[in-house]
Amino acid sequence: MLKNDQLDQWDRENFFHPSTHLAQHARGESPNRVIKTASGVFIEDRDGNKLLDAFAGLYCVNVGYGRQQIAEAIADQARELAYYHSYVGHGTEASITLAKMILDRAPANMSKVYFGLGGSDANETNVKLIWYYNNILGRPEKKKIISRWRGYHGSGLVTGSLTGLELFHKKFDLPVEQVIHTEAPYYFRRADLDQSEEQFVAHCAAELEALIEREGADTIAAFIGEPVLGTGGIVPPPAGYWEAIQAVLKKHDILLVADEVVTGFGRLGSMFGSDHYGIEADIITIAKGLTSAYAPLSGSIVSDKVWKVLEQGTDENGPIGHGWTYSAHPIGAAAGVANLKLIDEMNLVSNAGEVGAYLNATMAEALSGHAHVGDVRGEGMLCAVEIVKDKDSRTFFDAADKIGPQISAKLLEQDKVIARAMPQGDILGFAPPFCLTRAEADQVVAATVRAVEAVLG
Repeated sequence: MLKNDQLDQWDRENFFHPSTHLAQHARGESPNRVIKTASGVFIEDRDGNKLLDAFAGLYCVNVGYGRQQIAEAIADQARELAYYHSYVGHGTEASITLAKMILDRAPANMSKVYFGLGGSDANETNVKLIWYYNNILGRPEKKKIISRWRGYHGSGLVTGSLTGLELFHKKFDLPVEQVIHTEAPYYFRRADLDQSEEQFVAHCAAELEALIEREGADTIAAFIGEPVLGTGGIVPPPAGYWEAIQAVLKKHDILLVADEVVTGFGRLGSMFGSDHYGIEADIITIAKGLTSAYAPLSGSIVSDKVWKVLEQGTDENGPIGHGWTYSAHPIGAAAGVANLKLIDEMNLVSNAGEVGAYLNATMAEALSGHAHVGDVRGEGMLCAVEIVKDKDSRTFFDAADKIGPQISAKLLEQDKVIARAMPQGDILGFAPPFCLTRAEADQVVAATVRAVEAVLG
């Protein structure tokens, strides 16, 4: 199939792509891939290349591509009622039903769902609600938010600040002063190689305690964390981490926000990462898996504890002054209802756990012995392969060598498998759709071995 060169030209002349080297793209020095169609775990571009998407878009197409049940739900909703707002008590059948479905699946202490469009705006909402909460309780100084280095929580002003990755701060005047960071639970990259996992967990808890003491607990409102670090390297927490962190937060009356944009609705083989790790959150952030990205939608699930204070605030001050035009958009809500039904009908949470465990075990067996593979890790349908220059000394390649991007490019070139070169390290990330089969997992692993060997020998 001949490439549509006019489309390529229009792209480079008109389209501002996120997370892209803008100058190289505009000059035509970087690839321009136009995706045309998709089914299951495969996508196809305009040139007829069929690619196994082992990252589910941006870990979001959880049910897989081409699910007609969701497409039909979106079309039916658009024909019946394409839009109405959710201000001052307005709702639609889809938005009300979806809120009920979410709370039926969420941890027992959750009370209400506020809908947005993406994970970034959901976490912006969360911070505003937390500040409002402390103002209503007469604690105007208790406003700082603790995040973790390598955490990812969005790209807005506050959410980009919460994100603990250099790329999202550099030249943007971030982080804002209300956001502070503590150590990531990244055992492989611990500073003291002699530490056991148990000692490292104690170290992370002690670092958090020390930060709170330096800043003053009366100035700190909340702690936000992903159950499993996502964009920061796909890093499951060491055993006992969340128990230790929650003990510190409870001691100092600091709210806990579980950012489940990636882990929510089954990616770990549990409906929520909070269930998986025993996290008792005050607010849970949801997005990607809520609709499997068939339509934009996010949510902030608010606990009973927080909700009661929000109610008190409106009794004292009138209607809450927060809202988005597209909050609870009926098309997004209809997609969410159909998506959650499909997850149940196809038993996809169980499959994510079972095939995800197989993917991780098979990847570890195939690559752990390689001289330049320092770590193979994952949980559920999340997997990462971390590349090192020297395994014994745990030294890393120079970032300028771009080993991770080289391997992901080789995966695509040789075997038409999409993985993600994660930022801040030579880390190859995998987050396939939940419908991945064992045979497809084998295909991903074999392709990864070939790509690693092609780049590193």
